[in-house]
Amino acid sequence: MGTHLNPYLHFDDSARPAMEFYRDVLGGTLNVMTFGDMGTEGPEAAKVMHAQLETDQGFTLMASDTPAGMDRPSGSSISVSLSGDEGDRLRGYFEQLSADGTVSVPLEKQMWGDEFGQCTDRFGVTWLVNIAQPQG
Repeated sequence: MGTHLNPYLHFDDSARPAMEFYRDVLGGTLNVMTFGDMGTEGPEAAKVMHAQLETDQGFTLMASDTPAGMDRPSGSSISVSLSGDEGDRLRGYFEQLSADGTVSVPLEKQMWGDEFGQCTDRFGVTWLVNIAQPQG
């Protein structure tokens, strides 16, 4: 298996619909474990303790809801980046991720020669998409 670096997203109580949205956008297999699956009862039982999306592209995205009494990590210092040279695929990701969200940088050719765009999806996650242009 080796070592991997994976984004882990934190939500108040929308991890399940967010991860289902990311599965619809990126494809792959989504596994969700709730606090109830681990024996928690009451209103916290339906919250997501851990969700993991594994895609055919080799992406792994993880997420959880924040249980009562815990602070949700927040801040704008983290973004999720998608990059590569598969322009049509990356443009499709950007279009779907930005739907019902906010585009802060339109996906277009930039001064460094690549296509780049930035959006915040409807769940408040910021995405950076960079399409590398052929060299030469």
